[in-house]
Amino acid sequence: MSDTNQFDATTRAELSQFLEQQQAEARLNAQIHKFTGLCWDKCITGSVGSRFSRGEESCLRVNEQQGKSP
Repeated sequence: MSDTNQFDATTRAELSQFLEQQQAEARLNAQIHKFTGLCWDKCITGSVGSRFSRGEESCLRVNEQQGKSP
């Protein structure tokens, strides 16, 4: 990583906050990717087509509702 000492304190604080936000976004995206994969593996049993089967839709809907906070 490059040396941030060339920036004033305000700029360093802004850079630090920006990096923290980007890292949080990356962690969130990784979790979304993981959960999408888990749901796909659990619910999608047939070949990929233009529509989900009735059972697949039901499974995805149930898993979506279980993931929501009360």
